[in-house]
Amino acid sequence: MALTAASKYAIDLCEEIKARHPKITYADLYQLAGVVAVEVTGGPTIDFVPGRKDSLSSPEEGRLPDAKQGPPHLRDVFYRMGLSDKDIVALSGGHTLGRAHPERSGFEGPWTKEPLKFDNSYFVELLKEDSEDLLKLPTDKALVEDPQFRPYVVLYAKDEEAFFRDYAESHKKLSELGFTPPSSCFKLTVKNSTVLAQGAVGVAVAAAVVILSYFYEVNRRIKH
Repeated sequence: MALTAASKYAIDLCEEIKARHPKITYADLYQLAGVVAVEVTGGPTIDFVPGRKDSLSSPEEGRLPDAKQGPPHLRDVFYRMGLSDKDIVALSGGHTLGRAHPERSGFEGPWTKEPLKFDNSYFVELLKEDSEDLLKLPTDKALVEDPQFRPYVVLYAKDEEAFFRDYAESHKKLSELGFTPPSSCFKLTVKNSTVLAQGAVGVAVAAAVVILSYFYEVNRRIKH
């Protein structure tokens, strides 16, 4: 799969971090990048436990949700991973950050008015009949139309604290699929994830993610 310019930029920045901290695996590095990106953009602190191993093989393509599908497809994809309806809605709230790119999904645009801020505005916008210039994928609309999904959308739109709590829990659950966290000595890391995020590696990864998003947004506005 060809990399977009934005993806290559992010990977190059992470390579610099990997070069300075060779003991961290790529699997841990990219998970840490996600954890720190959420926190530094205003989101919740997510427990992070290192210890993932890298692999020379990769899963087959087509395992991610298809943005053009509805509730049955979402459940098929997420239930297969042992995730629940609450997890599906909470994780969808990650769309509060960033934007869709046509070369990857066929869709373009941000989901929220402040795509560099992690908050509950994704759900607020979902409940509006018309959100001008903001993206609503078929899978986004499915969250409002499905009677089991919708109560979570309504809850998160009015209670950001509830969204943050559930998102942190679901993010951690997703990040540890296929990974058995080491016991004993690593428990302290979980309790001090904020300290880890503020360390040299965490700050560097966070800077890479935020800088990437900033420059992409600036370039997009210049072109328009």
